Amino acid sequence: MASDDEPYLYYDEDEAAEEDDGLEADEDDVGLFEEAAPQPERRADHWQQDVSMVMNLVNVARHNARALLMHHRWKMDRIHDFLERRGREGLFRDAGIVVPPEDCGTATRARAAPHKRPRIVTCNVCFEDVARPSDVSTMDCGHCFCNDCWTEHFLASVGNGKKHIHCMQVKCPAICDDATVRRLLGRKYPDTAKRFDNLVLDSYLDNNASVKWCPSTPHCGRAIRIVDASERYCEVECPCGASFCFNCTAPAHSPCPCPMWDKWDAKFRGESENLKWIAVNTKSCPNCLRPIEKNGGCNHVSCPCGQHLCYACGGQLHPLHSCNRYDEAGHAANYDSIRRQMLRYTHYCDRFNVHVNSRKAEQAELWPAVQRRAVLLESATAIRPLIREASWLARAHRALLASRLVLARSYAFAYYMFGDEVRIYPSEKANLAIAKVLFEHQQWQLEENAERLSKVLAAPGVKPVLAEDELLRAMQETSNLAKIVDTHCREMYKVIQDELLPLLLEPMTIAAYRPDGPDKAKDLPA
Repeated sequence: MASDDEPYLYYDEDEAAEEDDGLEADEDDVGLFEEAAPQPERRADHWQQDVSMVMNLVNVARHNARALLMHHRWKMDRIHDFLERRGREGLFRDAGIVVPPEDCGTATRARAAPHKRPRIVTCNVCFEDVARPSDVSTMDCGHCFCNDCWTEHFLASVGNGKKHIHCMQVKCPAICDDATVRRLLGRKYPDTAKRFDNLVLDSYLDNNASVKWCPSTPHCGRAIRIVDASERYCEVECPCGASFCFNCTAPAHSPCPCPMWDKWDAKFRGESENLKWIAVNTKSCPNCLRPIEKNGGCNHVSCPCGQHLCYACGGQLHPLHSCNRYDEAGHAANYDSIRRQMLRYTHYCDRFNVHVNSRKAEQAELWPAVQRRAVLLESATAIRPLIREASWLARAHRALLASRLVLARSYAFAYYMFGDEVRIYPSEKANLAIAKVLFEHQQWQLEENAERLSKVLAAPGVKPVLAEDELLRAMQETSNLAKIVDTHCREMYKVIQDELLPLLLEPMTIAAYRPDGPDKAKDLPA
């Protein structure tokens, strides 16, 4: 990430657990921490930080604090609001939590003070007499059973996928202590104890709006977390290399909003090649509008519906038919709605592909050439250090790649924004036409300057024999073009977010423009 205040982290499910002594996160880094597979002794688990906050807030034991968070879907603001409106007892009652009166819930004491028991306890499940106190466990509610029965109860509950394991006593709502569950399961069923920890962690990841699994394939086992769930419209890059939109988990797609990108991606994957082939190789029947492919040399063809048409112009055949003269009005009238839709989609799809393919070429072929130019320039000791320092080439190349992504996705946005796919406020029709002109002007300016920048970067390599003034002019031209391209990208985002999206009946927004790409999640050293 670019700075210490970027709010992203990731969870690594496959990394081995470390010792407790080195697990505290650096308080100055609000970025990310690396977390191993869930283990009972872990203290750096981020969900456990939330649990500790609730423990201190309402003075309750750890397992009850976790139950509160799970009940409120790990939203601290909901707990604060509920506590303010209904008080501590109402908060517990709503979540079905039983708290013994003597439970002080301190951070250093995970359980309430043990209830007094007779020397010999009869388990009300197996009816066996248990003499050793260590062979019996008591929950917060005071109900006491032998450890063997508790263990089988925990095994059955975890097997059924229960994240809250309640007391075995009939109709008792008390939640069993997590430490007791882990301790007893760990003795006889260690795999089930691990599964219990995974269920708790899955609850945190699946029900928390500020955490999303990385959508990489195959799955890397990481999850990305943002500190402020209200900032979910952002794009992040997992340490595995996958970049995605945090809101919808699709590949990064700004400045195209999530609903539009979802439609575009489905259409592009399923229909682009078919529609392009249909548009090029068929004609629409003027009667039934079905696409027709000619299977012979004669251009006078008939549709299965019985309509005869001219394959050259797509018009109906009649005795005086003639299509050798170009009639602009007649051609416009003959294009039926289906073909117009196909041609319109082909227009945007072709330009989307042009910029995607240009970016691939500029990344695979142009970047090595730029690197060679930089090495050659830095080796030219006869010129001033200011000119010899070649980082401006790398910055210009990054700006070019960013502009290609913006341009490609802007065509996906324009296809839906200026078609009939989205609903506009009726009173904003005139403003839409004005905003469209502004958008297309910015798009054109960005395309023109991106092509100029690509041409400059693809120029022949720098030669040491070039005069300093020539190198200085090349550096200034490249740097200026990179700044212009970056400015037009920002303006494109501004037009979309401020001028076009407010016109929609369905609220939409986009992630902020990041010239260096999505924010990168990073490892927080233990």
